[in-house]
Amino acid sequence: MDQLGNATTTLLSSRDRGWKGLDAEFLHIRAGRTHVPGLQTHRLGIHFGPAVNAHCQCDGREQRRQQKHGDIDIVPAGLDGWWEDDRDCTILRLTIRPELLETAARELGQDPEAVPLTPQFQLRDARLESIAWAIKAEIEATIPSDRTYADTLGMALAIRLLESNGQKQTGTATTRGTLTSRQQRRLAEFIEDHIDQSLSLADLAIVAGLSVSHLKPLFHGSFGMPVHKYVLARRVERARSLLMTTDMPLAQIALETGFAHQSHMAHWMRRLLGLTPSMLARMHS
Repeated sequence: MDQLGNATTTLLSSRDRGWKGLDAEFLHIRAGRTHVPGLQTHRLGIHFGPAVNAHCQCDGREQRRQQKHGDIDIVPAGLDGWWEDDRDCTILRLTIRPELLETAARELGQDPEAVPLTPQFQLRDARLESIAWAIKAEIEATIPSDRTYADTLGMALAIRLLESNGQKQTGTATTRGTLTSRQQRRLAEFIEDHIDQSLSLADLAIVAGLSVSHLKPLFHGSFGMPVHKYVLARRVERARSLLMTTDMPLAQIALETGFAHQSHMAHWMRRLLGLTPSMLARMHS
């Protein structure tokens, strides 16, 4: 994100993680004035750490305030502004592409263009904050979760942004129940057949013939866990099977089972099985 004025250092970033619709940066901003130009994406900034005295101007409004940990500013696409802090601060900045917000609106049964996102400043919202810190934890992780987890966080963020925008859900999204036997079978087979590929919630929703918001609770109700955990479990099980039945190199097994690399596979095998790939390989030999 372009910023003009005082120095900004990127501490963490989702760059190169293959996320769609959502980007995240954890930033250290030096005291002074920062100008953020209007962009084609929506922006959410959440203050992290000690409070600072802040002065900002955006959307024709000017405010002087004390910015505290968890305070959220929402700046819709196209709006520019400046923020001035009396000392260094740290923020988590989330960039949401309009198409992600439009998808969320359709999931909620809303017209994507009926009510534009409105700017909000020093918002306190426990659900938004919880999602934001989960995103921060994900970009902190040296070994990322499956992409379906980032998809889930992005959609949850977009839906909550619309809800906090004063809009109410008018759709008929199912919050309980299970998939049909046919849907369960098709999803399980699709995941097994494409376990070596990067799977997204959108891919799986198409297979099931559902929207993403319908798929998530129904999948959990049918398989007993969220989509991303199920996919990870199946990757680990496929890797375990290959380790126990073949002499394939560990790096190749990681690729065959959809892990980013060998250490990524080892991390999740240790987490889910309590065993490392090398331990399993020794058991096979």
